[in-house]
Amino acid sequence: MANKSSPDILHSVENKILKIVLNRPKKLNSISISMYKELSQILQDSIQDNNIQAVIFTGTGEFFSSGNDFTSVMVTQDENSSGVDSLISSFKNFVETLISYPKLLIAIVNGPAIGIATTMLPLCDMVYCSEKAYFHTPFTRIGVVAEGCSTYTFPKILGQSKAGDMLYLGYKMNALEAKHYGLVSEIFEHGKPNDVLTYVGKISTLSAESISAIKRLTKRWNEKRLLEVHAEEVNELVKRLQSPDFFDKLLTIMTRKSKL
Repeated sequence: MANKSSPDILHSVENKILKIVLNRPKKLNSISISMYKELSQILQDSIQDNNIQAVIFTGTGEFFSSGNDFTSVMVTQDENSSGVDSLISSFKNFVETLISYPKLLIAIVNGPAIGIATTMLPLCDMVYCSEKAYFHTPFTRIGVVAEGCSTYTFPKILGQSKAGDMLYLGYKMNALEAKHYGLVSEIFEHGKPNDVLTYVGKISTLSAESISAIKRLTKRWNEKRLLEVHAEEVNELVKRLQSPDFFDKLLTIMTRKSKL
């Protein structure tokens, strides 16, 4: 797999690990429609690459990612619904790719993770985070619904009550809580992820066939259920993204930010 990069997404392969970096720091690494498409393509291409055993997701700057970039949807909504349609299609494909991906997925959360940047984490096999990271799912604040299979994975990992706190009330979980609840494995010193990179780098010395078999066994029990959950969440998300309530709330937030 060639080490090609676009301005918003950097990727390279070293020691059999594909490193994908969200590289949009001025936008807090928010994920646009085109970025979803590129992420999905990079992952699909890597499946057939025998030189890749694992994927690492991380971000440039202070944020891991602030989640979906709804700006393009706002811009196109007055003309037609193509912005919503394109966002849903690219988002749906990306999450499906994560669910079905046959190799190891590792997240090194270098800073705050919001929305899909948090809900995608339980779809990874291992998650590590900076001491300054926090995890926030403000779905009801902007009038959307929980996504990324979080209606299934959050109660399973966090417990029903804490999952409800995050999904309904937008509770902001810090790094220590995330480790306590099992959302992340370990916490590293902010700005110094090298210890984690070295630790997971030993993957290249381990049996690729063994790792593949374990991943296949681990994934098979949940894959069908996760795909069903994702499909239902997307159906509800479409309704919310096309609702006046969503656009009113998003416009209020964007207007408030423009005045800062």
